[in-house]
Amino acid sequence: MHERTDRRAILPLPEENSRVATALGIGDQTDAFEPVRPIEAPSGAPNVVLVVLDDLGFGTSSAFGGPCRMPTAQRLADDGLRYTRFHVTALCSPTRQALMTGRNHHSVGMGGTTEMATAAPGYTGVRPRSAATIAQTLQCNGYSTAAFGKWHQTPAPEVSPVGPFDRWPTGEGFDHFYGFMACEMNHWTPLLYEGTTPVEPTRRPEQGYHLSEDLVDHAVDWVRTQKTMAPDRPFFTYLAFGAAHAPLHVAPEWQERYRGRFDHGWDRQREITLARQKELGVVPPGTELGPWAEGVPHWDDLGEDQAAVANRLMETFAGFTEHADAQLGRFVEALEALGQLDDTLFVYLLGDNGASGEGGLVGTTVEHRLGHGVVDDPHDLVGHLDEIGGPESYPIAPVGWALAMNTPYQWTKQVASHFGGTRDGLIVHWPRGITDRGALRHQFHHVIDVLPTVLDCAGLPAPVTVDGVAQQPVEGTSMRYTFDDPGAAERRTTQYFEMCGNRGIYHHGWTAVTRHGIPWDMVSGGKKRFTEDVWELYDTTADPSQAHDLAAAHPERLRELQDLFLIEAAKYQVFPLDDRVTERENPTVAGRVGLLGDRTSTTYHPGIRRLTEENTLDVKNRSHRVTAEIETGDDAAAGVIISQGGRFGGWTLYCLEGRPCYEYNYFGLARATVRGDEALTAGPHEVRMDFAYDGGGVARGGTVTLSVDGRPVGQSRVDRTIPYYFSFDETLDVGVDLGTPTSEDYAGTDTVFTATIRAVHVAVGDDVAVADEGARERRVLTSQ
Repeated sequence: MHERTDRRAILPLPEENSRVATALGIGDQTDAFEPVRPIEAPSGAPNVVLVVLDDLGFGTSSAFGGPCRMPTAQRLADDGLRYTRFHVTALCSPTRQALMTGRNHHSVGMGGTTEMATAAPGYTGVRPRSAATIAQTLQCNGYSTAAFGKWHQTPAPEVSPVGPFDRWPTGEGFDHFYGFMACEMNHWTPLLYEGTTPVEPTRRPEQGYHLSEDLVDHAVDWVRTQKTMAPDRPFFTYLAFGAAHAPLHVAPEWQERYRGRFDHGWDRQREITLARQKELGVVPPGTELGPWAEGVPHWDDLGEDQAAVANRLMETFAGFTEHADAQLGRFVEALEALGQLDDTLFVYLLGDNGASGEGGLVGTTVEHRLGHGVVDDPHDLVGHLDEIGGPESYPIAPVGWALAMNTPYQWTKQVASHFGGTRDGLIVHWPRGITDRGALRHQFHHVIDVLPTVLDCAGLPAPVTVDGVAQQPVEGTSMRYTFDDPGAAERRTTQYFEMCGNRGIYHHGWTAVTRHGIPWDMVSGGKKRFTEDVWELYDTTADPSQAHDLAAAHPERLRELQDLFLIEAAKYQVFPLDDRVTERENPTVAGRVGLLGDRTSTTYHPGIRRLTEENTLDVKNRSHRVTAEIETGDDAAAGVIISQGGRFGGWTLYCLEGRPCYEYNYFGLARATVRGDEALTAGPHEVRMDFAYDGGGVARGGTVTLSVDGRPVGQSRVDRTIPYYFSFDETLDVGVDLGTPTSEDYAGTDTVFTATIRAVHVAVGDDVAVADEGARERRVLTSQ
């Protein structure tokens, strides 16, 4: 079917030498010259579409027995193959890096998310050049390539206006990129990039904007352009939705599709889903529900308000998921209209990890609170049900629903020890290459197997060198052997798992696993030592859901598998284990090099914006000063001088009706606002905010003093501060507040500063407080 040559193992392909000139003038040239031609893909190479949904879980999609209707997944499954034992890494960045490189996540430095990178080799967050991406390989072999949506693989210090940009999508093999660089994004007011250039949507949510729709619009336009301009060239499209990762954002009509559908609760939903999974054959007939997670209440234990909140959050999750799948349906229809669907290898990954338990026992309307151990009271949340899913919210569902979405398996995202964190549905659709339409495949496979599968189908070898760099071995194995043989012996017989200290090993049907932490306990102190972890043993050929621990019955086999984990972990750079989560998001604590180094002051100029938190001075847990040099005219100054964060946490210095103002926004729960006593007169001014931190630990309060030209004009107390991060998706901006408004004083208005900004100086004190690992308060998210 394919033309395959070894010369494609060295990338880029060598240039062809043209014939030497034989005449002084072109008219006397006897031998014809060969024109320079673009690199061509192997004959018969298909288009490739790789789609990833976020935080889904095995038991979420209707295509795998779940309650969330996903007609596009169902359509592709009915005409393709469903893989029932496909695995990921239990967290987003690691899964994506493994997907792109065909290597285990620690092998390519992504032992955690990019924001959790450390100096340890398996955790640097930096892809080695010896592990070229699937996009680089396809691009060098004549494919047009584009990525849309979530990236989350670029080292955090490099997501800045000064780069470097070689580990952005356009530096990793994609001709075009339109999407976001962070772990999550507000779907109503996203901050996006086109290539490496910051862009904002041209419409607002009240005008019908939604990010999932926008991503598909751009993907469809790109494919149409490719097939118009280069109809014979295959394309590679990577489409990574933000759904259904928090924030759960979707229009009310999609929520309404599920109104009342989850009133029976999460315990009953697990039973319903398992029965449906058995009917579909995606789990064996004798499969049992895995044990319920310790510490999580059963549905009948919830109060009325907590149940009402949980239901609305689940309705929103389901609507968000179906909406994303419906948008993908538009992309599939566009391929069909172009006559490309039958010749497209379509790989649809229904999750990059299990459904997320990071919503804690209650869930919340503002996700960042939970990352800091702040638990909402259901009695307060129940008064805001109608806001959930809209622009005023930033919600995530409670862990009970995550467990139900991972049916029939135990645990959730982050927990790499159990299948609830690592098993997701996979659909492969390729009409020209798959004849066993609508069938199931039960071989054990892992996300690192996608790259070799794509190369196999395209008739391409894994490169030996790329840009002169020798390549480390691809650790995945092609799944193509299963396309035509449902009974083929599985070729992935061993696979290790590790995330946040949770770890396990699969070997010839057996798993040995140990759960070290709890996903919704992200900033707890006093964690146990790894040597204290208790290992479990499961025979997954007889017990596919890991329901019956056989450790006591087979201690010798358990010891063999524990030893095998040590061997595999050492081979793939897993050690030293690191169970820190939120703490690692601080570069100083994590030990990685930040863009600002040890600077204690910086000057921002007009026009500087879209600076991620990683790449700004860290003003948290310490005293700091913000000094703005501005010049006002006769009209009252208005708009934002400088802001960081947004509606769900941050701070802002601005003018309102000519008066200078400062506001500290504590997760939307409390706001401390200082307003100057009178409007600024025309002319140059120095507006200064001094934050005197109380000290005595992290997250303490402080006193804010606002001054104009050296004269104090207002003062206020901030009772509590945000200790670890303001936001994953919002940024620091000078002269405007992009994304959501940090202060409701200017919500719904143009936030561009109407006067002139000369410079804004930010300086931090040396009184920074650091959390005490041994003695700090334990923050466990519990039901209220």
